[in-house]
Amino acid sequence: MVYSRWKASSATFIGILIMIVFLFPVYWMIKTSVTPITELYHNPPHIFPVKPTFDSYINNFIRNKDMIGYIGNSVIIAVGTMLLSLVLAVPAAYALARLSIKGKAVMMILLLSIQMLPGIMMAMPLFIMFSKVGLTDSFAGLIFADLIHSLPFAIITLRPFFLSLPGGLEEAAMIDGCNKFTSFTKIILPLVSPGLMTVGVFCFLFGWGDFIFALTLTSGNAVRPLTLGLYRFIGQYGTEWNNLMAVATLAALPIIVIFVSMQKYVVGGITAGSMKD
Repeated sequence: MVYSRWKASSATFIGILIMIVFLFPVYWMIKTSVTPITELYHNPPHIFPVKPTFDSYINNFIRNKDMIGYIGNSVIIAVGTMLLSLVLAVPAAYALARLSIKGKAVMMILLLSIQMLPGIMMAMPLFIMFSKVGLTDSFAGLIFADLIHSLPFAIITLRPFFLSLPGGLEEAAMIDGCNKFTSFTKIILPLVSPGLMTVGVFCFLFGWGDFIFALTLTSGNAVRPLTLGLYRFIGQYGTEWNNLMAVATLAALPIIVIFVSMQKYVVGGITAGSMKD
């Protein structure tokens, strides 16, 4: 009994210690954002902010509205990436899971290979291709570029959900009067809704956090996302750490809200689709 309590207490302590280690950079980001510029380079650094101020937030989000535009651009790109990924991935994953198609293994290998390619390798070919068809400096170009990673991920993640469904669902629905399309939309899709939620969240984050494609495919501020807005505070002669951390805190806020509010859907969706093919 004593050993069990000691073991539980030790596990709790280790868990709290690991949580502190992982959350400390987030705390330091927020702390830096409210630290006056005169205290940023104090040696040794203060663990807690001295004379905290919200000037960085006021200057970047109230007096100067540029960051609001960057946030709007990021929302458009992230939502567009999420919706287009789902629209394309759902039928592709369904076909790879439920239909008799030759070369499924080759297709899955290609999807995995594409997903493993680093974005920096694809940035320049995409710039050359998009510049010829007029997709640079446009939301459509950035969304299509983000699909390179989000779409293979969405297909690979959704396929096990369709594989886990009983094989006779479509036939049973068609006996009851449904055609193939209605059986897919009214029977199959509601059953894989946890997977759709999971994929939607991660595809949104793919678009929200993109930096390489945004840096390569844009030359003006009209469509640049918040990730490039952060880059404005990094100059040749120094970095405006308090302004940078203030904007970074606001950039991280949607990610935190999404995972906190949709945690059970994301975790449940990942575990529900974790079956062997």
